[in-house]
Amino acid sequence: MTSSLVVLTDFHAVTNRALSYAAGLAVPLRAHLLLLHARHDDLLAPEQYSDSYHTWRGEQKTAYALQDLASEQPVPTEVDISDEALPAAVREAVQHRHPLLLVLGRPDPTIAAEELMVRTALNLLRHAPYPLLLVPTVGWAGDPPRRLLLAVDGQPFRLRPHQDVLRQLLAATRGTLDVLHVVADGEDTPGSAALLGAVRENDLVDALAESSLHVVYQSSVAAGVLEEAARQGADLLVVVARPHSWLGGLFHDSTTGRLLRESPIPVLVLPAKAEA
Repeated sequence: MTSSLVVLTDFHAVTNRALSYAAGLAVPLRAHLLLLHARHDDLLAPEQYSDSYHTWRGEQKTAYALQDLASEQPVPTEVDISDEALPAAVREAVQHRHPLLLVLGRPDPTIAAEELMVRTALNLLRHAPYPLLLVPTVGWAGDPPRRLLLAVDGQPFRLRPHQDVLRQLLAATRGTLDVLHVVADGEDTPGSAALLGAVRENDLVDALAESSLHVVYQSSVAAGVLEEAARQGADLLVVVARPHSWLGGLFHDSTTGRLLRESPIPVLVLPAKAEA
């Protein structure tokens, strides 16, 4: 059974850069695509387009456009248009198809507010915790990633059953993985054994050299992550997100939320399990 990538396709699917990126990943992964569109979601089907979209004719037009788009992809592609709320639609897709990951595009700010995108992403992580790849609209090369940077917070984490995502990405793209820990003001610095040990315990890669670990000092964790990603020329940022990252009300102040909002390169969020 081949892997699949679920692309959360918006109203402007014909210009959906996230789909292009997902298709570029699907080729080396030998995966197929599912274009999942939720008719009544504020991000994927904005209310300001209700006159042209939320009508029988508009819905038919969108359905035909999505089918045409699916036929143009370089890998087998299906379309699923749901009347459910987005988290429910995603849960159903995950339960039936067991995809490798979900793909969501960061919208043009003239179409949808960035805070709506962050809220949508964190709401998905809360109600349907699954690896989520956020793709920026502009400002980066769209080739499959080969320099992956994994940001860790220095505490143990458990990713199962989703630890295989990085393995498959690295194998398919022949990429490299570096590990980053940002020490904020007043924090203790974990030893390299603890930092690398957490990654090794999750069986994310076959081997991880000491030289792949980078520890930087910054007052802001998010700023430190983004600066180091730029310095290394990383083309995919990987973040381990714990439940408190998306359960709290101040999502816009969380490190995960800021990275989703500001990263100029794609961000892969791996939801960690809550500690027992």
